[in-house]
Amino acid sequence: EVQLVESGGGLVQAGGSLRLSCVVSGLAYDNYAIGWFRQAPGKERERVSCICESEDTIDYADSVKGRFTISRDNARNTVYLQMNSLKPEDTAVYYCNAYSDFSRDDYWGQGTQVTVSS
Repeated sequence: EVQLVESGGGLVQAGGSLRLSCVVSGLAYDNYAIGWFRQAPGKERERVSCICESEDTIDYADSVKGRFTISRDNARNTVYLQMNSLKPEDTAVYYCNAYSDFSRDDYWGQGTQVTVSS
């Protein structure tokens, strides 16, 4: 069974930091692009960052460049999203995603709430 389990969300003041974690199990971890998405109330889900094929192809949304950092620990099958200088507009449910361009398999975690107060 494929599972993506996020953790690390919470309430933080503007300017603060959080680190999200996504533990991936049940799939060939290295064969998937792993990304973080977010969805704010009334808005569409957007991609925040991904390790799209390898650590040579890391991508960030313009809105988070310079503030967020994605990384992975292969030994722990875990992907992290370090979020610094948080803004109220970063408030959203953050989701972890694993996608295979080869098989078109697409898996999602349950999401973790991030709330940034002004």
